[in-house]
Amino acid sequence: MWFIYDSVVNERFPTVGIIGAGQLARMTVAPATALGINLLLFAQSSDDSAAQIAPHTVGDYRDLSALQEFAAKCDVVTFEHELVPLSVIKGLEASGVKVSPSSAAFQYSQDKAAMRQKLAAYPGPKWRVIKDPSEAFDFPFIAKKISGGYDGRGVWKISNPAELEEVLKKSPQILIEELIDFDCEIAVMVARSAHGQATTWTPTQTVQSEGICTLTISPAPVISQGVSEKAQYLALSIANDISLIGVMAVELFVKGDELFINELAMRPHNSGHWTIDGSRTSQFEQHLRAILDLPLGDPAMTAGFAVMANILGGEKTDMYRPYLHLMARNPQLKFHQYKKEVRKGRKIGHVTAVGENLLELTEIAEHARDYMSGVIDE
Repeated sequence: MWFIYDSVVNERFPTVGIIGAGQLARMTVAPATALGINLLLFAQSSDDSAAQIAPHTVGDYRDLSALQEFAAKCDVVTFEHELVPLSVIKGLEASGVKVSPSSAAFQYSQDKAAMRQKLAAYPGPKWRVIKDPSEAFDFPFIAKKISGGYDGRGVWKISNPAELEEVLKKSPQILIEELIDFDCEIAVMVARSAHGQATTWTPTQTVQSEGICTLTISPAPVISQGVSEKAQYLALSIANDISLIGVMAVELFVKGDELFINELAMRPHNSGHWTIDGSRTSQFEQHLRAILDLPLGDPAMTAGFAVMANILGGEKTDMYRPYLHLMARNPQLKFHQYKKEVRKGRKIGHVTAVGENLLELTEIAEHARDYMSGVIDE
């Protein structure tokens, strides 16, 4: 009798399908479990980060028929990465699958030229799509692959015609953008549900090294309250204009009081990982709420500051032993392991320190990052 009752109750809870089974899907498991939401992942391998701990199907995310079979088991399908071809997403929608965010919105995280055109009325660098060096504007500038680049890949600083010709050999058509001499980079995480409820978290300062984010500080300490409010307004406006359903990262450059939109990521994002420990509602829970059209949660911070540091693969391969030193040194430190194979430069986890003393929190997070990555040994 108990099992019959339990089965009936569980049928009322939806199943969310996630295409992709990396660390973002892994960090969605805990809030889904807490809410009683069923997760089903479409993984490339059973060894993928989230596939190690959650029900999954293994397949090729470019295979429409495989994804249709997968989606038939789900109430709504969402994404963990931008690699699913737009034609496949449209194919899912055409067959009646509820996809969030929709292909109409998702395209702006896949196609940088389409994003620039859509956001033409928003503040951003001068840009142009070119196929020939003669079409470029004055050097230096930034060149980007129109699709497929991330973490600094597919992005080049171009200083002369020879460098431009080399890039055009790799990518026959590229997006070029004015080089902004910015003061800092920030990101605003924004969430929006189907019935139009929307909210943002405080802007986050992102610190990059060779194109990879190594540290985030929330709230961004290097911008004024006015710039913070302007950044959140822009994020909310973009979410509304593209009819976002889910969570999105809006990456921006800051120069004085000016803001320049850099890129969009239509999913939970590295710049929002701090919300797990530093916000009343994490980006992962909020994404689930948004795509299921549930009332959104409170994005307020739980303390004055949250500092998150990415653990990048280095010489160390044992990620468990460092706990002995780091937990004893800083009991307040929070660890998040992705259980991915350790490779140089690869994001394999992150740590977060939350509290009131920004200098202390930054030192704690940076020390843990460098110790776990093998940069320091004490």
